[in-house]
Amino acid sequence: MQRLLLVLGLCLACLIGGSEPSHADSITYPWCAQYTRMGGARNCGFWTYDQCMATVTGIGGYCEANAMFRPVPGYGPPQRRARGPY
Repeated sequence: MQRLLLVLGLCLACLIGGSEPSHADSITYPWCAQYTRMGGARNCGFWTYDQCMATVTGIGGYCEANAMFRPVPGYGPPQRRARGPY
């Protein structure tokens, strides 16, 4: 009986503790690809317009700004490190 209560308590703790979405789940991206040949599919997972255009080029579609995009302070596309003089 004690083992059963322990297992149920652990399961309950996992359900309560894991209910908040992570920070990464709430991130939106500024550009969306709207595909014209894929039944109107939409992908809003692009940091830059160039990334979006590279995806739709050749398969049909266009890119537009994501109306749901809300910037998160301190989070953005990966930055390239500047090269030093060689």
